[in-house]
Amino acid sequence: MTSTAISGARILSLGTALPEKVLTNEALAEMVDTNGEWIVERTGIHERRVGGSTSDLAAEAGKIAIERAGIDPATIDLLILATTSPDRRVPASASTVQELLGLQCGAMDLNAACSGFVYSLVAAHGFIEMGHQRVLVIGAETLSRMTDYTDRTTCILFADGAGAAVVEKADGPGDLHGWHVDSNGALEEALFCEFDGKIEMAGQAIFKNAVLAMENAALKSLAMAGISADDIDLVVPHQANVRIVEASCKRLGIPYEKTSMVIHRTGNTSSASIPLALEDAWAGGRVNQGDNILLVGFGAGMTSAAAVITWDGI
Repeated sequence: MTSTAISGARILSLGTALPEKVLTNEALAEMVDTNGEWIVERTGIHERRVGGSTSDLAAEAGKIAIERAGIDPATIDLLILATTSPDRRVPASASTVQELLGLQCGAMDLNAACSGFVYSLVAAHGFIEMGHQRVLVIGAETLSRMTDYTDRTTCILFADGAGAAVVEKADGPGDLHGWHVDSNGALEEALFCEFDGKIEMAGQAIFKNAVLAMENAALKSLAMAGISADDIDLVVPHQANVRIVEASCKRLGIPYEKTSMVIHRTGNTSSASIPLALEDAWAGGRVNQGDNILLVGFGAGMTSAAAVITWDGI
C-alpha cells in the first residue's frame, strides 16, 4: 500500500549495538563445507557478530539514540520494536526493552522480517501525525539462535545486532516524503522459520524476487516524493547480499557508490540492517542536512518497504 500523506515528523537521532563476539568466515569454514573466498564472492560478508539477547541489544541501541537526542526518556510516547527473533513468544520483547530503558509508554513488536525497520519508521510517522510527540523505533535481531550451522547456504549469512531511531514531531512538513510497503505471501515458503526451528531459504527465488520487490518499492516511494533516482544522495538498502544490492541499484539507475554498506562486517541482521547502515553513514560524515535518502528493503513473506526521507536530524 502507498499513502499520499506526508507526516510532520523527523528522525532526530540514531543508535546501534552489536555483540562483542565476531564470527569470521574462517571460523565458519571449520564448521561447514565452505571457505572465506566463496562466502565473500557470493555475499560480500567477511565477518558477522553473534550473541546476546534481542532485548538487550535493542535497549543498548535505544539508549544511545536517546542520549544522542538529548531528550528526557519520559517524553517518548511509544516504542516500536521491529524483530523476527523476540526473546519469547509472549510478552512482546518491546515490553522488556521498555523496562530496560525505564520508559513509560506503549510498546509493541512488529514483524515484517527484514523490511521491519522501514515498516516501523512509517508507522512511527503515522502515530506522530495522530498526536504522539516522540516514538522510539528499534530494529533488533538475534538470528544466530535461528540459524542452522550445518547448512552452508544460510549459516554464512545471518547475524545479530540492533539499530534505533528517535522520531519526533517536526515544526514543518517533516522528513518523510514518500513511502511504500508491500507483501507477497505466495512466496512465504522461499524463506521461513517454524516455531523452535531453524531458518530455511530458497536462495534463487529470494534473489530474483528481492531485486524486483526492492525496485518496485523504491520507484513508488520516489514517485510519491516527486523526485527521481538522480535526486537521491544516499541509498540505505537492507544488507542481505551485495549482489542483490548491486542488481537493485543497476535497475534503479543509481550508482552503487551511493549506497551505505556494512554487510562485510555485520552480515545479514534482518530488521537491524538498515539502521546499522544508516548510522554508519551518519557517523562517517556521509549524511548531511537536506540530503535525500532512500531506505529500501525486502524480507520473508516477501515483504518489501521503502521510504524517501530528507535528513533533518542531529
